[in-house]
Amino acid sequence: MRLGEALRGGTPRKDLIAGLTVWAVLVPEALAYATIAGVDPVVGLYAAVPSLILYSVFGTSRRLVVGPMAASAALSAAVVGALHPGDDAAFLALTTGAALVTGLLCIVAGVARLGVLASFVSEPVLKGFIIGMAIVIIVGQVPKLLGLDSVDGNAVEKTIGVFGELGDIHGASALLGIAALALALSLRRWAPKVPGALVVVAVGVLVSVFLGLGDQGVEIVGHIEPGIPTLGLPDLALSDYSDLLVPALGIMAVAFAESLGAARSSATTEKIDANRELIGMGMSNIGSGLAGGMVVNGSLSKTAVNSAAGGTSQWSSIVAGILTLATLLFLTPLFEPLPEPVLAAVVIAAVLELVDIKALVRLWKLATPLHGVRYGGAARSDFWAAAATLLGVLLIDTLPGLVIGVIISILLLLSRASKPHIAELGQTGDLWVDTDRATAHGRSTTPHEGMVVLRVEGGMFFANSTMIEDFVEARVDKDTRAVVLDAQTVPFVDVTAAKMLVELRDSLQSKGVTLYLTRDVGQVRDLIRNAEPSREFMPHVVPDVHAAVAAFDESEKGTSAGGTTPGSTPDA
Repeated sequence: MRLGEALRGGTPRKDLIAGLTVWAVLVPEALAYATIAGVDPVVGLYAAVPSLILYSVFGTSRRLVVGPMAASAALSAAVVGALHPGDDAAFLALTTGAALVTGLLCIVAGVARLGVLASFVSEPVLKGFIIGMAIVIIVGQVPKLLGLDSVDGNAVEKTIGVFGELGDIHGASALLGIAALALALSLRRWAPKVPGALVVVAVGVLVSVFLGLGDQGVEIVGHIEPGIPTLGLPDLALSDYSDLLVPALGIMAVAFAESLGAARSSATTEKIDANRELIGMGMSNIGSGLAGGMVVNGSLSKTAVNSAAGGTSQWSSIVAGILTLATLLFLTPLFEPLPEPVLAAVVIAAVLELVDIKALVRLWKLATPLHGVRYGGAARSDFWAAAATLLGVLLIDTLPGLVIGVIISILLLLSRASKPHIAELGQTGDLWVDTDRATAHGRSTTPHEGMVVLRVEGGMFFANSTMIEDFVEARVDKDTRAVVLDAQTVPFVDVTAAKMLVELRDSLQSKGVTLYLTRDVGQVRDLIRNAEPSREFMPHVVPDVHAAVAAFDESEKGTSAGGTTPGSTPDA
């Protein structure tokens, strides 16, 4: 898609209304998410303006809304916090630096056409990570909601710490925070089209002003510097950028996976180019960093709001960006009396829907009892990957939790790949089907006398070739005179597995058993000829199982008549 293509074809009136709606949701959430990142609320607005405008020029989605998000904000806080900055100014500089480094990595990956990187963070891993991050964020906001001192540590330690401080709850803060949270959740439940975050913030400001909550010990946002920030690089040394490089890869992986999912889910006629999305996300983060902002990425919730409001192109993001800029210039004093417990309520309400326990239950239920028999613990690999990521985030830290989830996911995938299901097939009518599945569904199958028919459901390669050979050998008994390997569900074969097939053929022949191979096995033939040109391959090659049965029966007739077994079927 050409530069700025996502801006074309919009409907001005619809995009204007959608932009206004997005602005109403984005401003209070940007203020709230900045507090998750550990910086002043206005930093969220600094990030929103350039990210909205730059993505609209460089991205490919017509409806994706880019801005501060909970998960990337929490990741940023964890990364910057691990570097132990000395004061608030240093913390902000590193937060801005994280956005710049993340943006640069996105652009490099996009130019190198590495959009495939999104697939390295699987959906279950991302789901477990987001649930874990949402819980961490909620636990971290509870002290602000109740007027308590903040608690350090992981999510479990923070929870224990909060319970230990319950006797010190500030009554006015807790009452206000809980009421604000109830209002936000009620609006979402009963009036989903109303910008609940904006309403809660407005009510909180009014209550704060009329009751003078700042004088009653309730923490308020306080002074917000009006106007736009000075553009430029943060005050960081080159070593600070190098320290941010590796953790920024984790931020990029999560932010891009979440953004790409939101872009694809909102797409209608446009083609979402993953590499262009990386560049769009990179430019958004660089713009945010130069404007003194924080890490940004695509938002599924705000994109849904944009689509529901009738947004037809990125002009709605341009409108939202202009309105956010106007907020910075003229409206920041309105947010200064905003109570911190109300801001915490907005954060909790926003991320509470991310605690999607039902998704984990669905992942658990995906594995049938038959899968459990075939694959053991790896049958629920998606669930275990999500659960490992979730627990890693809660018990250790954010980025280590993500790494744990990815590693567990890869190990479980290798476990399944190294033990592919080998189905024994039986005949029912004209079909050859998995006997175990047929039995589980109350159907009977009939084997062919003297013949074992097997189907390998997965690739055959170095990690599983020995297991496949041993399985086939174990199925051969004194009455077996032929083995059929149905290769219909074998997507690839490496040279180790190809050699195994030659050795298996020789081993079976020594026992008076003929090996038939069905379907297209050209890659096997080519591999063997290249790897061992001096050896004559193949087992009998036939089009399908019915042809193998026919060839075997013909062979049996020839043998009973005193003839010899026919030679190999030509490998067409």
